[in-house]
Amino acid sequence: MNHRRLGSTDHDVSEVGLGTWNIGGSWGDVDDETGREVVRAALEADIDFIDTADVYGDGRSEKHIGHVLEDEDAYDDVFVATKAGRRLDPHEADRYTHENLEWFVDRSRDYLGMETLDLLQLHCPPTEAYYQPETFEALEQLKADGKLAHAGVSVEKVEEALKAIEYDVVETIQIIFNPFRQRPNELFFEQAKKNDVGVIVRVPYASGLLTGALERDQEFAEDDHRNFNREGEAFDVGETFAGVPYETGHDAVDALEDHVPEDLTTAEFTLRWILDHEAVSTVIPGTTSPEHVRSNAAVSDLESLSNQAHGATQDVYEASVAEHVHHRW
Repeated sequence: MNHRRLGSTDHDVSEVGLGTWNIGGSWGDVDDETGREVVRAALEADIDFIDTADVYGDGRSEKHIGHVLEDEDAYDDVFVATKAGRRLDPHEADRYTHENLEWFVDRSRDYLGMETLDLLQLHCPPTEAYYQPETFEALEQLKADGKLAHAGVSVEKVEEALKAIEYDVVETIQIIFNPFRQRPNELFFEQAKKNDVGVIVRVPYASGLLTGALERDQEFAEDDHRNFNREGEAFDVGETFAGVPYETGHDAVDALEDHVPEDLTTAEFTLRWILDHEAVSTVIPGTTSPEHVRSNAAVSDLESLSNQAHGATQDVYEASVAEHVHHRW
């Protein structure tokens, strides 16, 4: 497993991490032991960056992580990033106060079994919150109180990322980036490097589309966001299939697969494409399968893709996908 520096945190983290939305909720039924096995598999695969959030199963994924880290005595070996703020009314930016965030942080500290959180990220706050200095002053206070070591923001839009990094307390940005969401590779990646900001990439597989494993007539469980959030009914539609209409996504995957080398799967190609961008600190694919955890981790050791493969990916994006996503996120 190769490691990369996580911005100004001065921590080196595995370039393939683990996202734990899948084992918390909104991806169909996942039992507790399966969730914990996924975390164990990550540790065994030398993954030492784990991302979670207080709303993933109402703290369920945080509890799984805390259980495994305690059981394996691995707290010193893993950098854990969690998030807070998604419980607040998205239409009331002024509720991102120290008092509200502190309550969420204290619960996460309890569930994870950590006195000081390694990294606390604001969880996709409303755009207005980025223009309220008190939002980020709350993070400063939580750091001063010793409740978190580092702070960042998980954003929906590039514009939000660019605004967030104007605040000194923000050391990392989590953002969607994959062959179907390429806009961050323009101005944002350039500014992140200039400001020594760590970049955490989420939704790398576009909710499974970019694994090549989903069927056009795939049926998803009632409690799976790929069923109930197709049009953004529950949260930002960009989190589901990266905002690409489902049929359009399949057409784009079919076009992309023509350029995937014979010795790679579509999933491996996708992760390698992401890691070929040096601004990326770590990518956090989620899964409910320990086997997939291991195959994701193995991508770290693969050769970079050819210029031809990158060019073909750009062509597919511009021809099929960009019109649906580029101007929105």
